[in-house]
Amino acid sequence: MSDKIDLYSDRGVLLKSDVDLSAVSPLKNAAMQRLISLTKRTVAVNLAGIEGALKTGKVAGGRRQIKGRELNYDVVANAGALADKIKALLQVAPGDDTNVKVLAGGKQLLVQIPTARVNAASEFVVGLTGAAAATTEALVQQFKVGIVEAPMVHASVWGEYPQTVGMSGGNVASVLNIPQNDEGLGFALRNVMANHLAAITKRNAMNAAALASIYEQIGEFEMGNAFGIFERHQLLGMAYQGLNANNMVYNCVKANGKTGTIGTVVQSTVAAALEDKVIKAGKKLPSGYVLYEANDVSKWNAYCAAGVLAATMVNCGSLRGAQAVSSTLLYFNDIIEKETALPGCDFGRVMGTAVGFSFFSHSIYGGGGPGVFNGNHVVTRHSRGFAIPCVAAAVALDAGTQMFTPEMTSGLVGAIYGEIKEFREPIVSVAEAV
Repeated sequence: MSDKIDLYSDRGVLLKSDVDLSAVSPLKNAAMQRLISLTKRTVAVNLAGIEGALKTGKVAGGRRQIKGRELNYDVVANAGALADKIKALLQVAPGDDTNVKVLAGGKQLLVQIPTARVNAASEFVVGLTGAAAATTEALVQQFKVGIVEAPMVHASVWGEYPQTVGMSGGNVASVLNIPQNDEGLGFALRNVMANHLAAITKRNAMNAAALASIYEQIGEFEMGNAFGIFERHQLLGMAYQGLNANNMVYNCVKANGKTGTIGTVVQSTVAAALEDKVIKAGKKLPSGYVLYEANDVSKWNAYCAAGVLAATMVNCGSLRGAQAVSSTLLYFNDIIEKETALPGCDFGRVMGTAVGFSFFSHSIYGGGGPGVFNGNHVVTRHSRGFAIPCVAAAVALDAGTQMFTPEMTSGLVGAIYGEIKEFREPIVSVAEAV
């Protein structure tokens, strides 16, 4: 791959110039590799939730409450002591990368299990199970819990597990879902809902899109979709859409933000592709309609990927609502295909994804807002990593119109993972690591 790109921040500031495309590959970029590691190692523990569950007897979610089994433990007040015990339990060797940090005045813990535990495991759930087990044991030690009370302590942490594998009603959370919920091989990092991404990046639309793009494209590598010519194809798309390569997304939004529409973003995208000689005018039909040809098919896809994100930010940003993202994904690509006679983003997969997405997010079915969708969802899994970054950006720009807001679904995850720069500011982190 001989491509060179310039990396710009979410504010349009040049971060690194003349960067080899391969330098932003998850196989080589240290920030991306750290992001993958931290994703598996980092878990949020809700101490305030544990204390409340024990005091009321309301454990394992739903309407479950066990009267007479209430336990009055001052969990939050003892956050520091619990953190020390959890770290000691998780640590494999003195001075390793185990990390336990008290947040929000003791209401929450950021727990990062040591890499040695990840390396000694076959699945990424070791972060979740390790943090849950260590927290349970720390509570038992700190409050001298007896054999009769111990099951309530376990339930306050683990939730409904092992009756169900999803830890329903538990008070430990990972940005990753459980493997049983993955739609197929390699979907783990694509199984992060858009609300989480918006919350982690503090509702910064471009960083939310970047985090989504990195996760999605790592997933594409993991599931075998980025070999041979497709490796360059996927990396170009991630660079231009997710990492604001050559400042394309930023410039397009800035040019169209005040009075633009989906159609004007299409015009900007096609004009940029022509100017940069990514496409050229081909056969002209008797009607005057011009059939364009792509000089570089993968770079044309990357320009379309950047364009559809810019169109999402222009359209959903002006609306202050995420609901328009599915129709933006659909009609940007529909218009650009009619304008050029070339395939839209992801060879039509983004447009196809949008059709089902519109129906399931807010049409006749109306099962949930865009924020609860992810790249693993049966409706939105079909694009090879180019749809969900737009959804994450739209959710970040939403002004509270969803039934399920990031604050409602992702408060704990956002507070914990948002403490870490690689998650909160992925564009800058990746650029610094090239």
